[in-house]
Amino acid sequence: MNAKKFAVVLAGCGVYDGAEIQEAVATMLAIDRANGTYQCFAPDENQYHVINHLTGEVKSETRNVLEEAARIARGNVLPLANFEPKDFDALIFPGGFGVAKNLCTFAIDGPNCKLNVDAETAINKAYEHKMPIGALCISPVLIAKVLGKSMLTIGSDEGTANAIESLGAKHKNSEGSDIVIDIENRIITSPCYMHDTTIGVVANGAENVIDALLKMMD
Repeated sequence: MNAKKFAVVLAGCGVYDGAEIQEAVATMLAIDRANGTYQCFAPDENQYHVINHLTGEVKSETRNVLEEAARIARGNVLPLANFEPKDFDALIFPGGFGVAKNLCTFAIDGPNCKLNVDAETAINKAYEHKMPIGALCISPVLIAKVLGKSMLTIGSDEGTANAIESLGAKHKNSEGSDIVIDIENRIITSPCYMHDTTIGVVANGAENVIDALLKMMD
């Protein structure tokens, strides 16, 4: 049996201004342990801002999302504009504030957020090709903004859940490593660090999403 291929979309590097590193690594590890392969992607553009992760202060510097994502991907990351669904079996988005700042502006504008063109195109292409899509943590807001219809989870935060439903999606409350499966739209989500939880719970959530995506492919 050929190894299943996952496209992993990273929003930079670092929970407050990029991809959540532990969620991203847990996702890649789960893929590898399931005998799959992955290719990382990220938008080739400047991130919304740069946060000092020690102090929480905004820094007066500029960083590129693709270059930052390369830190997690050990250099093996491609521009998101290069994503083609014919080359992969599933698309997955780890979380982190970068999803809501760099892939869309949900952290700033809420349901009225603007979308990164490459992220929007990737989701639409995957959906049109009936490719399973996974999303961790805050990433389901991106799916809701692009597709509208779908059943998703970001955990149990009422404000974010209401925002998702205002975009036309249906929200289901869940705990850290739980998953919500939308069979009709082929979307699987897990809250992970949307809860105050541990890296072990996050790893279990990522593994549960990958396992469910593999079953959906079959």
